[in-house]
Amino acid sequence: MDNLDYGIIGNCRSAALISKKGSLDWCCLPEFDSSSIFAKILDDEIGGSFEILVDDTYTIEQKYIPLTAILVTKFSDGENSFEIQDFMPRYYKPSGGYNAPPEIIRYIKHLSGKPVFKVLYNPKLEYAMGKTNTYVKESFIASLTHEVKFDTFFLYTSFNKEDIISQEEIVLESDGYFLLGYNEKILEPTLERVYLELERTKVYWLNWSSKTPTYKKYDAEIKRSALTLKMLSYDKSGAVLAAATTSLPETIGEVRNWDYRFCWIRDASMVIKVVGQLGHKNIAKRYLQFIIDLIPDKDEKLQIMYGINKEKKLTEETLDHLKGYKGSKPVRIGNAAYKQRQNDIYGILMDVIYTQLEKFDTEIENGEELWGITKGIVWIVNKHWQEADKGIWEFRTEDRHFTFSKILCWTAIDRAIKVAELFGKKRKVDKWRTLEKQIREDIHQHAWNEEKQAFTQSYGSPHLDASVLLMESYGFIDPKDPKYVSTVLAIEKELCNDGLLYRYKNEDDFGLPSSSFTICTFWFINSLFKIGHEKKAMKHFDQLLSYSNHLGLFSEDIDFKTKRLLGNFPQAYSHLALIECAMNFSKKHSEMEILESLQDHDK
Repeated sequence: MDNLDYGIIGNCRSAALISKKGSLDWCCLPEFDSSSIFAKILDDEIGGSFEILVDDTYTIEQKYIPLTAILVTKFSDGENSFEIQDFMPRYYKPSGGYNAPPEIIRYIKHLSGKPVFKVLYNPKLEYAMGKTNTYVKESFIASLTHEVKFDTFFLYTSFNKEDIISQEEIVLESDGYFLLGYNEKILEPTLERVYLELERTKVYWLNWSSKTPTYKKYDAEIKRSALTLKMLSYDKSGAVLAAATTSLPETIGEVRNWDYRFCWIRDASMVIKVVGQLGHKNIAKRYLQFIIDLIPDKDEKLQIMYGINKEKKLTEETLDHLKGYKGSKPVRIGNAAYKQRQNDIYGILMDVIYTQLEKFDTEIENGEELWGITKGIVWIVNKHWQEADKGIWEFRTEDRHFTFSKILCWTAIDRAIKVAELFGKKRKVDKWRTLEKQIREDIHQHAWNEEKQAFTQSYGSPHLDASVLLMESYGFIDPKDPKYVSTVLAIEKELCNDGLLYRYKNEDDFGLPSSSFTICTFWFINSLFKIGHEKKAMKHFDQLLSYSNHLGLFSEDIDFKTKRLLGNFPQAYSHLALIECAMNFSKKHSEMEILESLQDHDK
């Protein structure tokens, strides 16, 4: 089956996707949201790629070096074999900070015999909008374009440069390398230096992963997901991306194709909460600083999303010269959703602020700024919570009173009260409790549908919505509350299809949804688990894990029939929800083991 069979490599500055056959099919440099240099994933004719070609006698296998972001693709015909170890350099500098240049290194490791391959090197700068010319120079291969905008790119290699350009056969008898860089190197690379970059990067990722706790169940899945989320974080500003790609469609041939290389306050805050729970406090501290930097004025309303360098204007345009993934047009860059109002972001942000203050209380340097933001958020929520909005799913038509948005307005005030208690601000606590009660009563009165026996998508609506399942996660309702149990079962009946969930089934701006939104299935599994349907939840979880690609990675969506991955990739949402589920199951497993050992002791 045709699938998103890609591995991601990255260095918290940008990322690249490499196919299971070792083809570099997507990369934007120097940063995540820069123009693409390789975009075969969006147009297999003109997008550009960097491929290592072998004949049909070779088998190809791919895996990560465990606990790292180094991707290994092995080529073997039995007697002759070699590996490509792909990575983007990232490691500590002796002088402090990180070395994370806009580069990809493809280290070619000789394993046995005399393997033979050809190279198809075809960079297409600036989203392939104009012609890219490639020239062999003395020290490197240079590619440049100047039709639409001037840009350059450099390839350094230990192999014969003319053989690469003319696609001649290369016989491998010892290790070699390709170094692809956005900038011309001052110090010319050598095999030894490139090998040192590989080892330093490996040590960096092993050290990072060692901080993630070990779990009894699903440990490998948790650690791979945590590494993926880390690769979607942007060190320079603290932003966290929704995904590494643009315009991978929710359904093949349809127009639900969006650019996800931005920082949604909702997605990023959810990621930070989970990664913070795993003990990675630096990523949380950087993100909180990102938020503090975004809110200079106390009454400034937050946008739902920003560019990774804090840009506020994300003008959406289409690249009509690209035919799109599997012919799914249009290809979009920028995202018009930045103009929308979504009232839920304040609750999600307050939740992450409270979680970090509670977990790392004395270590948070920005306490006063965070208290200022807390008061500002309460002021905004108090002023706007009764207004309709676009909701979590970003409906581009009329505003509604979405239940999820209201629950998160409640969450904002609930967490603000908890933050006030942490800071000893009793006067604010008493004042804010009245508002918290008012919002809670409003939701119980207007979001509950007696006929459906469920909380529905929006006030007065008969439609069910998977996002409502999160009311328990945010502490709005007890998991054993009959109304919550009834809501979970109603959602299972109406939105579950062969173990996968629709976000909702009502028509939106683009017709009826036709693929499953992966995070919703994880939310559903978590909800089943919480209401006591544990065996069923675990069965659904194992089934869902089997739909990941060969490396355990998930995109945004899954096709109901074929189970192929769809949508932008890899998706932060999907991996943070995977971690949440797996942590709950593992915790339960550990509790059961302790109980069993106590029972054995009593005997």
